[in-house]
Amino acid sequence: MKAFFSIAAALSIGLLTMNAHANGEATYQAVCASCHASGANNAPRVGDQRKWAVLIREGQARITADGYVGVRAMPARGGKPDLSIEEFASAVVYMANQSGGRWSAPDAQLLAAIQREIDKREKSLALKTKK
Repeated sequence: MKAFFSIAAALSIGLLTMNAHANGEATYQAVCASCHASGANNAPRVGDQRKWAVLIREGQARITADGYVGVRAMPARGGKPDLSIEEFASAVVYMANQSGGRWSAPDAQLLAAIQREIDKREKSLALKTKK
């Protein structure tokens, strides 16, 4: 009986990972590819391991939060304001992994870390606009 549950759990995790990849790829195609496929506005092109290595070293929570809030020429959420953190994070995982990363789909702990980073950035932006 234990073996059945272990196999079922492993299959479930595998399917969740596949679904996150598929959803990340779909979000990338629909939202991110317009800049990250061509390098428009100096966006790091998907597959450019040299440029992505710098971002990957910054960490999954940090670069996901940067993009979610907006960074340099990139608008918040890639210009699609209704993207959830989960959808956006899955697209970032897809892009990073196509560019030399080995990231996993974000779990609850990582999503909480991303949210903390987002909160910091939004607070900082709010303080700058008050000045």
